[in-house]
Amino acid sequence: MSQQPSDGDLQRFEVRLTSDSHFSWLRTKLSMDRTLMAAERTAVAMIGFGFTIVQFFERLGDMDGVNLLRPQMPRYIGLALIGAGTVTMAISIWQYRVGVGYLWRDPYRSLAGIKDKEILTPVYFLAYMLLFIGIFVFLALLLRVF
Repeated sequence: MSQQPSDGDLQRFEVRLTSDSHFSWLRTKLSMDRTLMAAERTAVAMIGFGFTIVQFFERLGDMDGVNLLRPQMPRYIGLALIGAGTVTMAISIWQYRVGVGYLWRDPYRSLAGIKDKEILTPVYFLAYMLLFIGIFVFLALLLRVF
């Protein structure tokens, strides 16, 4: 019969309150912010490019003398890009929240140097804003509002 692990066995790392540990914590947090910013750049590019494809080919199809072989194909490609950018943003926000939540757990909270609560950066706000823009643009083009 196996034994249940004790609380001492569950703690994976020894937390030492030193300046090295504090700056390592900060580097990790900033690294997570940079990763989220890279995902934001990718999502902006995908959403923007998808919207541009849809609008460009719709305007091109409206011109006299222009016959598109498959007039709906650019719309589908654009919607796919917008959807992929929005899903990328949603997954990146989830990944960021899990990572930051781990950093703010009890054994590591003391390394932050701030005891009250976690501080959300503008990068996090921008990520949610971009997620909502992606959802709005996707639904607007899907329902042909623009």
